[in-house]
Amino acid sequence: MNHPSTVVSKGKSKHPYEFGCKVQFTVTHKKGLIVSTEAIHPNAYDGHTLQKSLLQAEQLSGTKVKYAFVDKAYRGNNIPVSECNIFISGSKRGITPALKKAIKRRSSIEPHIGHMKSDGKLSVNYLKGILGDKLNVILCAIAHNLRLITIKLEFVNKIV
Repeated sequence: MNHPSTVVSKGKSKHPYEFGCKVQFTVTHKKGLIVSTEAIHPNAYDGHTLQKSLLQAEQLSGTKVKYAFVDKAYRGNNIPVSECNIFISGSKRGITPALKKAIKRRSSIEPHIGHMKSDGKLSVNYLKGILGDKLNVILCAIAHNLRLITIKLEFVNKIV
C-alpha cells in the first residue's frame, strides 16, 4: 500500500491520518487580520519556521513585530530577544498581568483557523502540487481578511 510522504498519523478517531502540508499564519493580535501566511514543505519543526514567518510579516506590513505570542510548539526558536519578544503560552516566570492577558488572547486564533477550514475552503484544495498548496493558502487568507473587513463595514453602516 502506497502512502504519500506527508502522511501524519493522528490519535483522532474521526481523522486517523492527516494529508498535505503544514500551514503557518501570522495574525494581528487584536483584529485577527492575517498579515502573512505560508505553506511549509516538507513538514518542519514549528520553532525553525518562526523567524522566517516574522520576517515575512514585517516585510509585508512595513512595521516591526515587537511581540509574538505563540503556542508551546514554538519552543527552541533561535530568535534573539533584541529582535522580537516572544511569549510562549503557559509561561509563568516574569509575566505581568497585562502580558498574561495577551498570552491568553493567543487562543483566539484557533477559531480563525476553523473558519478558514470550513468557510474559506482551506481543507479542500483543488490546486495540485507545492505551488497549488501555497496559492490555496494565500487565497484563503485573502478571503478571510475580506470577510472580516466586510463584517466591520456592515457594523459601521448600521451605526451611521
